[in-house]
Amino acid sequence: MTNATAPAETEAREMTLQNLGEFPEGQKVLSCMQCGTCAATCPYGEVMDYPPRQIITMLQAGLIEEVFKSHSLLNCVACYACMAKCPRGINLTEVLLPMVKEQMFATLTDVPAELQKALQNTLRYGNPMGESPRKRALWTKTSPVPVPIMAEIKRPVDVLWFVECYTSFHPRGQDNSRATAKLFHAAGIDFAILGNEEKCAGECARLVGEAGLFETLTDYNMMLLRKYPFKRIVTGAAHAYDAFKYQYSTVGFDFELHHTTPFFAQHLEKLKPRLTKKLDYTVTYHDSCCLGRHNGFYDAPRALLGAIPGVKLVEMTHTGVNSICCGGGGGGMWLDTYYAAKGYERLSDRRVKEALDTGADVLAVSCPYEISRFEDALKVLGADKRMVVRDVVELLAEAMED
Repeated sequence: MTNATAPAETEAREMTLQNLGEFPEGQKVLSCMQCGTCAATCPYGEVMDYPPRQIITMLQAGLIEEVFKSHSLLNCVACYACMAKCPRGINLTEVLLPMVKEQMFATLTDVPAELQKALQNTLRYGNPMGESPRKRALWTKTSPVPVPIMAEIKRPVDVLWFVECYTSFHPRGQDNSRATAKLFHAAGIDFAILGNEEKCAGECARLVGEAGLFETLTDYNMMLLRKYPFKRIVTGAAHAYDAFKYQYSTVGFDFELHHTTPFFAQHLEKLKPRLTKKLDYTVTYHDSCCLGRHNGFYDAPRALLGAIPGVKLVEMTHTGVNSICCGGGGGGMWLDTYYAAKGYERLSDRRVKEALDTGADVLAVSCPYEISRFEDALKVLGADKRMVVRDVVELLAEAMED
């Protein structure tokens, strides 16, 4: 994999808040012109004591310790909106915010219980749900097609499929995995998974401020990836994709990397002959923060949806770079109780309201976090009979006659 961002990420690993001015990326951070775009575009900007521009001001004034005492950065869901819209092009979500959140987390004496449990589970079991690692590959027994496991087949493969946690353990995530396996077979891809050896890639632990846990997972996963022969890695987990592309590359990750959505878009000509079942659905697509704002994958999911017979695609008001975050990133998956106690509107509820306004009956996504978040939001809003949530790969698999 050729990763043009690797030098910048290596630099970011070497920077600290104290030596920012010694690095080009740090100098860019300090070039903030205090326009306020970051605070204005942040979905929780109005409740943050210190949005990015104020963090930079405090840093320049030598008052950064005051920022660490405020826990309002728990409201940062790493949606990349501030970074995508910064007129200076400052890598706020990649560089500044993780540094500050790591220091904040180190002083946090009252970690929200839901978040603390998820982090403890990830350290102990390799997944935030606290499921036994020995159950990680159980879903393969209900797959409509065979799912090879690297340790069992003992041979090189073209694609190593990194399944991740929610798609291994959560019932709706397992639906995604079964669909993905079906598409690999339909496209003629030689693939295998890591099975029970796999552990969480750790990106959301890093972005909430738990750098030590992220490094532990990085070390383990890099050792595991070096253990087996394969040509490229494909993952349907948007946050794992980000971790591998932008963080693991600094510690030797040099594999060709793909996310399932653009990967299957590249193989669409092979899949089209199998898409014979008409789905009379009106679909609206949610642009994931990681895949969209951070990586620019806007066309691929829409190309896949457009290839499904009978599907009518309608757009929400906020799409592309302006998409509303589901609220699951940066630890947000495990902070809903905390946000509710603060009286904040869940971002997943906000997004689902906009999806319902389109009149669509299907909300399509490309990130495993979004399925459970949006399904729960639909139930809370009493709209689960009006709309269903489906991953793009699930809709493709459904359109294939068995």
